[in-house]
Amino acid sequence: MLHPCLTCGACCTQYRVAFHWMESDEFTEGGVPHELTERLDAHRLCMRGTYSDPIRCVALDSEIGVYSRCSIHPNRPSVCREVDASWEYGKASSQCDRARIAHGMAPLTLADWRWRDEADNDGDHPDDNGNSPSSPPNTPVAA
Repeated sequence: MLHPCLTCGACCTQYRVAFHWMESDEFTEGGVPHELTERLDAHRLCMRGTYSDPIRCVALDSEIGVYSRCSIHPNRPSVCREVDASWEYGKASSQCDRARIAHGMAPLTLADWRWRDEADNDGDHPDDNGNSPSSPPNTPVAA
């Protein structure tokens, strides 16, 4: 099963993506590609496509609700890194929920993350070769 964001992309079509100009690759190595930004004010840039309607980030490669990827994911702005998918870390995200609802999709629930729990819980055969883990050594507790 895929991470829910890889079949969504709704948040990238709902919000202005504004961030400090120092996040640009003109000033910070590995930063947001400057050619994909536009000036918002004296201190901020925004991702092209997110300043006016209809909103759609220029870095989004997506058919909303089918597939989605950020073409600059490793270099995305801090504000994008701060938007969590609902329940990914144990709590709802109003930004995620509103964006999904705007595109006719149901908000994510805890059940949308069950696949991750299963992948992390391989029972007594955790490796790809079917080998059981060895017992951890008994370490004396310091007094």
